[in-house]
Amino acid sequence: MKCILVVMKKPPLVVGNWKMYKTIAESLSFVRDAAPRIKVPAWIAAPYTAVYAASEAAKGSRLSIGAQNINEHEEGAFTGEIAPRMLKDAGAQFVLIGHSERRRMFHETDVVVNKKLARALFQGIPSILCIGETLEEKEKGETHAVLERQLSVALQGIDNFSSLMVAYEPVWAIGTGKTATTSYVQNIHAFCRSLLTGSVDILYGGSVSFSNVQEIVSLNDVDGVLVGGASLQVDSFVKIVELAAEAVS
Repeated sequence: MKCILVVMKKPPLVVGNWKMYKTIAESLSFVRDAAPRIKVPAWIAAPYTAVYAASEAAKGSRLSIGAQNINEHEEGAFTGEIAPRMLKDAGAQFVLIGHSERRRMFHETDVVVNKKLARALFQGIPSILCIGETLEEKEKGETHAVLERQLSVALQGIDNFSSLMVAYEPVWAIGTGKTATTSYVQNIHAFCRSLLTGSVDILYGGSVSFSNVQEIVSLNDVDGVLVGGASLQVDSFVKIVELAAEAVS
């Protein structure tokens, strides 16, 4: 009699990115409503001002609160910036590094991203490294070269991969309503995985919603999703978390 081994895919991680939305009061309202309804681990990257209050409100639940950005220095005369240890002290349980909007609008280079990542991991803050190509780069056939460069530079000197995740977010699909085809996402994630050392989870970001999340997280090399606009409403975010979990159960 043959024994068939069935390997179940682990539950995908859903990470919401609120960007520059929500006051402290709005964040508390969201967390208090969403947290009791979320039955699997899920993360929210909140604005700096809401990190402490939201993380306190989320205690004892499956919802973890993190930040959207950090400064690469431990401390110093950097007006308006936030050091990793300050975020950690405020209760941040993770941080996004190198989001495409940081790269594009605030001119963060691969070298700066590397420094931020190194500092966050040194402070023991789990980090999500964001990478992705623009539409122009995609149309020129430069996607692989861009992603390889971003990963190579960002991970230079990094040896702590246990607290690292990578989020592939095609810039041309963020907030546009466009979503890469599943074959495209799978191929790119497989390519990124071939460049990484050890076991690093890879999330997909780019107009993720409850209408496409199950198809995305069912792909072999997708370990979760990074959600933007659809994470701003409680019902939408909770539904995405539920659907993602159901897709691999």
